[in-house]
Amino acid sequence: METQQQLKGKKVAILLTDGFEQVEMTEPRQALQDAGATTHLIAPKGGEVKGWDEKEWGDTFPVDLPLAGADPSQYDALLLPGGVMNPDKLRTDPKAVQFVRHFFENKKPVAAICHAPILLIEADVVKGRKLTSYPSIQTDLKNAGANWVDEEVVTDQGLVTSRKPDDIPAFNRKMIEEIREGKHERQHA
Repeated sequence: METQQQLKGKKVAILLTDGFEQVEMTEPRQALQDAGATTHLIAPKGGEVKGWDEKEWGDTFPVDLPLAGADPSQYDALLLPGGVMNPDKLRTDPKAVQFVRHFFENKKPVAAICHAPILLIEADVVKGRKLTSYPSIQTDLKNAGANWVDEEVVTDQGLVTSRKPDDIPAFNRKMIEEIREGKHERQHA
């Protein structure tokens, strides 16, 4: 399907911190931009964030907005890259957790890949939802009330989840589709 300009006029927040899985940010971000969306990297600290490239530190990327200065109401959707360190650090930051909750409370699409759904547990938004993730956090998600499944990509009322970098093409297609559709009235916090 042609994705060019499907998301023209849409703004997508990408919440991350040092240690995000690099390809889980760069490839979805490129897909969003190719579809016409504006993306902003938002991190607890300003300056730069450093990616993780499979088994070692990756590249650094400029932060567009520090979390303290980011207004979630200015965004149409949220992308949460994975990596082990990234969501684990973010879930201990009350501002990051509240930023994530805003998207669910306002019925906006959220795309979370790999380990990122661990942050959704802290935001208390997984109960009763069907989703997937990196297999190592499935028990955490099930204990939080999620219906965890081992599938390439899962969509549940505006929430798009995938397991790992191999799933990125399917993840990107569903993410763009959900953002194009806009608010999901059955999305809930």
